[in-house]
Amino acid sequence: MAKPGRLFGRGREWEELEAFAGSEREGATLGLVYGRRRQGKTLMLELLAREVGGFMFAATEQSERQNLADIGAAYAEFAGLRRPVVFRSWREALGDLLRLGERQPTTVVIDEFPYLVGTSPGLPSYLQQALSPLGFAKEHTRTRLILCGSALTTMAQLLGGGAPLRGRATLELVVRPFGFRDAAAFWGIRDPELAFRVNALVGGTPAYLEMCGGGPATLDEFDAWVCRWLLNPATAMFREGGQLLREEPSITNPTSYSAVLAALSAGNHRRSEIAAALGRPSTSLAHLLTGLRGIGLIDQIDDALREKRSVYRIAEPIVRLHQLLVRRHEPELVAGRAERVWAEGEDTVAGRIYGPHFEDLARAWCFDHAAKDTLGGTATRVRPADLPCREHRAGHEVDVVVTEAVSYEGERVTAIGEAKGTRTPVDLPQLHRLEHMRGLLPDAKVEGTPKLLLFARAGFTRELREVAAGRSDVELIDLERLYAGA
Repeated sequence: MAKPGRLFGRGREWEELEAFAGSEREGATLGLVYGRRRQGKTLMLELLAREVGGFMFAATEQSERQNLADIGAAYAEFAGLRRPVVFRSWREALGDLLRLGERQPTTVVIDEFPYLVGTSPGLPSYLQQALSPLGFAKEHTRTRLILCGSALTTMAQLLGGGAPLRGRATLELVVRPFGFRDAAAFWGIRDPELAFRVNALVGGTPAYLEMCGGGPATLDEFDAWVCRWLLNPATAMFREGGQLLREEPSITNPTSYSAVLAALSAGNHRRSEIAAALGRPSTSLAHLLTGLRGIGLIDQIDDALREKRSVYRIAEPIVRLHQLLVRRHEPELVAGRAERVWAEGEDTVAGRIYGPHFEDLARAWCFDHAAKDTLGGTATRVRPADLPCREHRAGHEVDVVVTEAVSYEGERVTAIGEAKGTRTPVDLPQLHRLEHMRGLLPDAKVEGTPKLLLFARAGFTRELREVAAGRSDVELIDLERLYAGA
């Protein structure tokens, strides 16, 4: 089953769905598909249902009786019945839906499943009973049931430790934003600098292309595009960075979570730094950080070399933009002063948005796109690290530490790197600094000579290029190579 041309990217996701829907194994099977809103989940499942001749129902925020009436009407239309079917309970509805696969494998998709659970909390238990090993669905049908939703916490908990559906699903597919290369292709941006700037502000959520009225065609149009579509109260993107937090049902107190996001956006990445910025003890942050990680707005990244030392980062660029510019300057933006806010925020954007984002892309490139020869091995994990230094009586932060898992021996460092997102070309002193940090690596983590990776948004000086050309342990990665090379 070829992936429809209407569906951009999502090759891996489509392969998983195709394998699930096309399985000839006996017995009904259950799959979960979830991710934040506006990632294209519904489109992908609609295309799947169309390709395989399956049934799809999208729940809405209404009462149990209303959703039962709607799914009864959809079922009747799918089955070619003249009148709607009246389901008196979800047990009855699930029984009939699962019987759709009696004669042949049939895909059944229920979208926005959390809406149904909200009014019918027992629904997962009913489904557990319907999918019991000796039940009718398991012994006499080949229904491929897919539950989809955007409430991440609700969906993830369906398969949690003591949840009724634990052990019942064979597919758990999380649909995430596009990576930076796919995002550039989706937006139709070929200029690496322009692609980087757009990605740093809005990330890889597919729906944002339409919500932004399309992307800027050239760098000359970029500033005007930002002011027109991202800093304009009349557009849907203006409050998107705050809406992502408020649309998640599990977030009952958005103010506290927003305060954590503000602290992170301002450059406070360690738990102690976040606590200090909020004026709270670090022990009180656990549920806030866990909640934000659960809905995909932040990531926790472990130190590559030192256990139990983690940093937190904003995972969604539009949230960072909202915290740093929109939220802080909302009265001015509402008054129509977007151009002034954007111009006066240049240093903030460069230091708090472009800089951290370039480091993120450098790590993503190492993990997803870099060749084995470039890294001196296979990247099992790519993380930052903090190296203590007696000579300078301080720690050195390393943006990129590439480690490779070695059987029965833990991990070995294959490369370390620095990422500079400034508009100044990187020169020889940065290479010398990186060499110094390589000498600080713990012996137990090193085998051979780790490679040195220098990432530069603005490129490199001629002197550095000449030196690197004569060394096999040095790799220079500019934006062109980041977006198109290995």
